[in-house]
Amino acid sequence: MLILLSWLVIMLAALEPTVTVDIDGFGPVLFCHATPRADDEVVLVDSRRERWAEVFAGLPQLVRAVVCGHTHMPFVRLVDRCLVANPGSIGMPYGRPGGNWALLQDGAVSLHRTIIDIEAAIARVVAESDYPDRREWADYFIRAAASDAESLTAFATEDGRPV
Repeated sequence: MLILLSWLVIMLAALEPTVTVDIDGFGPVLFCHATPRADDEVVLVDSRRERWAEVFAGLPQLVRAVVCGHTHMPFVRLVDRCLVANPGSIGMPYGRPGGNWALLQDGAVSLHRTIIDIEAAIARVVAESDYPDRREWADYFIRAAASDAESLTAFATEDGRPV
């Protein structure tokens, strides 16, 4: 098991932080974890225009769509003619429980949520994890205890806003 985990860590470390894929109806779409320039940077659905310009400053002109994440809050918005989608999260969603995901098809992005068996997911985390506070973690994150409004407030300082 240790060898498998070591191999997985090495494999994940070798992945590019961003990847651009040509998708029918969109052209080049850039996929990243947080932003095109940083894996842990925060931008939100209501980030100010200047913040988005800062984050997208190095974005190639041909890219007119970006799929990002990091904040686990689903949204779709335009940023100076660039379509931005954050599908949300499967494992630690904010706002509503379930698995959030996005579909890019025919030039449009649609956000979806798959309903999960919350009790079964919590039971599995508790049974299969060695994390010391796994019950509390699972109750909080799998149930999506934090609302989207609470999450926006919590991430505000990382987005450069005063609290």
